[in-house]
Amino acid sequence: MKTPIPAEAASALIDGKIKQLGDWRGQTLAKAREIIHKADPEIVEEWKWMGTPVFSHGGIICTGETYKSVVKLTFAKGASLKDPSKLFNSSLDGNVRRAIDIHEGEKIDESALKDLIRAAVALNLDLKAKTKTKAPASNQQTN
Repeated sequence: MKTPIPAEAASALIDGKIKQLGDWRGQTLAKAREIIHKADPEIVEEWKWMGTPVFSHGGIICTGETYKSVVKLTFAKGASLKDPSKLFNSSLDGNVRRAIDIHEGEKIDESALKDLIRAAVALNLDLKAKTKTKAPASNQQTN
């Protein structure tokens, strides 16, 4: 198993990626990152899969991927989240993930994104709590 990159190093790598992009994609990723941290100050930044920014709290919330024509925020458990503002516009056919593709010139709906981030954190923490309350079969006594 690979040794995880410390959060401080991951944050520095994300800073570097934003700077390296040097265009609208870097600005968009930086803005999304800012909104993510405003929504939940306890978000932990990670660097996974050979260069993907990952935002976590109780598990992965979303990734921040950059492509030639889009910045993509992929929510690990997006299919389980309510999206009344209809931010999800990509990866809609999957059973688990959902994504938001942000194209050049598009404005991020800050309020709606914050709501999605908070809902994703709540889901992760709820699933984590449920996992802890289930006693493993080997610990259960039989009469």
